[in-house]
Amino acid sequence: MTMRVGLIGSGNISETHARAAEAISGVEIAAIYGTNREKVERMATTHGAAAYLDFEKFLAHRPMEFVAIGSPSGLHAEQGIAAARRGLHVLTEKPLDITTRAADVLLAAAADAKVKLGVFFQDRFKADLIRAKEWMEGGILGKPILADARVKWYRPPEYYGDSKWRGRLALDGGGALMNQAIHTVDLLLWLFGNVVQVQAQKRTALHKIEAEDTLTALLEFANGATGVLQATTSVYPGYPRRVELTGEQGTIIIEHDRLLAANLKNPPANALGSGDDKNQSASSATVSDARGHQAAMEDFIQAIEKNGEPRCNGMEGRRSVALVEAIYEACATGGKVSVKAMN
Repeated sequence: MTMRVGLIGSGNISETHARAAEAISGVEIAAIYGTNREKVERMATTHGAAAYLDFEKFLAHRPMEFVAIGSPSGLHAEQGIAAARRGLHVLTEKPLDITTRAADVLLAAAADAKVKLGVFFQDRFKADLIRAKEWMEGGILGKPILADARVKWYRPPEYYGDSKWRGRLALDGGGALMNQAIHTVDLLLWLFGNVVQVQAQKRTALHKIEAEDTLTALLEFANGATGVLQATTSVYPGYPRRVELTGEQGTIIIEHDRLLAANLKNPPANALGSGDDKNQSASSATVSDARGHQAAMEDFIQAIEKNGEPRCNGMEGRRSVALVEAIYEACATGGKVSVKAMN
């Protein structure tokens, strides 16, 4: 069965979605929508797709079974809702949207239309991180105690200066936390469980943007563990994402997507891996290695074909938005904030 995808967006991440789609047997890029005529037409020519500058005409294109959204974060829900109402399955780039309010409307629209809703959180498809998940679920780490997550990245001034939306609250929803560290927020929730309360502070320390480029947060997990999260785009030259998870049976260390160390009382055989993501995320926004997005898209297509659920569905994608929202509220109030569950 041929699956046809429509790409929403014509920027860097939509190019990644296009490469991911073309690497999957039986998938065709049917149409591309964007607001920049030159970029849209160039992408459409490159990938043999129809080009659209009119969103409604794009949504009416057939045959087309699902869309991959790569537009600014604050448009994800709005565009996803419109696609769902046309009977199209929706796979969106992270985050699901920039507020839980918008995310909830998208979730309801997808449910009403009986279409699949998924989020590109490609960490959930990395071999070493799947192994870490299995260890957590299998009790290899024992009772969770402490999480330490560091996203100490760097973006040059032109990353923000050349963009109409990055670092702007209306479309980015925030800065280093909402845009860059959201993958790590999802990873913490996936591996260590729900966070119930947070304290945090943020700064715009380096860049001339509306949002933060430097943030630290204290996390209280539902299982009794505590955690620290650092999220930046201000730390030159940028360092690989590092997550350290400690339980009563020891500690595992993840660097980028690799299990760097497993200091466990009873370590499993062949505990360490090599990592499989070659992207230089710490210092560059360019996604040169699209295999993570490819795996997420393959999983989403399988959910459509088998009427199952994507590995990161809309409800799972909402969890990280809720936590980020609580962290920003804690920054604003200076106090402890509870993480709001689904209404």
